[in-house]
Amino acid sequence: MTDHSPRGLIMLAATPVGNAGDASARLVDALATSDVIAAEDTRRLRALLSRLDVDPQGQIVSFYEGNESARVPELIERAAAGARVLVVTDAGMPSISDPGFRLVREAHESDVDITCLPGPSAALAALVLSGLPVARFAFEGFLPRKDGDRRRRLASLATEERTMVFFEAPHRLDASVRDMADAFGVDRRAAVCRELTKTYEEVKRDSLGELARWAEGEVRGEITIVVAGASDDERRDASGLGDDEAIAAAVRERMDAGVSRKEAAAEVADHAGLSKRYVYDVSLRTVDDT
Repeated sequence: MTDHSPRGLIMLAATPVGNAGDASARLVDALATSDVIAAEDTRRLRALLSRLDVDPQGQIVSFYEGNESARVPELIERAAAGARVLVVTDAGMPSISDPGFRLVREAHESDVDITCLPGPSAALAALVLSGLPVARFAFEGFLPRKDGDRRRRLASLATEERTMVFFEAPHRLDASVRDMADAFGVDRRAAVCRELTKTYEEVKRDSLGELARWAEGEVRGEITIVVAGASDDERRDASGLGDDEAIAAAVRERMDAGVSRKEAAAEVADHAGLSKRYVYDVSLRTVDDT
């Protein structure tokens, strides 16, 4: 799907997360020529337009969490009637921890053309700058604001093996990193990325324990936190199978019941939240086939 359809079109566009120089040529063109620009914060949009030296020809309307449900039908109707509708948030991509999901869903259901103008991403920038594994990752967005809800969410992620990416407000950074240290362990590696692409960009890499102490001071700016996934040892400890001997015994029990080694290892791994390869390798070292 291109953005040159003769029909109406909804375009979700990524805006710079800090440096206006990251704005794509497609974004600049869409800002200048769209019939409607739906913005999370119209004041911040006008500031961006000024920095990009763009004079929009279309109508600017607000599109934020508080009016999203009411605004979606209007934007769908405008696009269905032939208008080019551009959707932008304060920074980054609409629908990623920002309004946009309902609009995309309704556009598909209403057979309205919709496309994406890709661009800057705080989550991806933080991920590649963190120095942590990036082959597989989980984007968790903002953690719950209430202490109890936040701790329960983090506890549920204690055995997540993928690198995790979180957004956080600066005034909650201290509590969140401290809760991460409690949930994941003080030695788990992490990075706090602040003010990405801006003049005072900072990436603080350390253990969660050390980052919790650092975050006790005043930390300002837009924050993205990247946390390493759980190691096999951490996942094993959390599973209740405290050592390789217990894992081997669980595999042996299933094999004695007539299950193949591969199936037995997979069952134990799924039950315990461990990687299948790790459990299988333990069984090869400690469990014979007789």
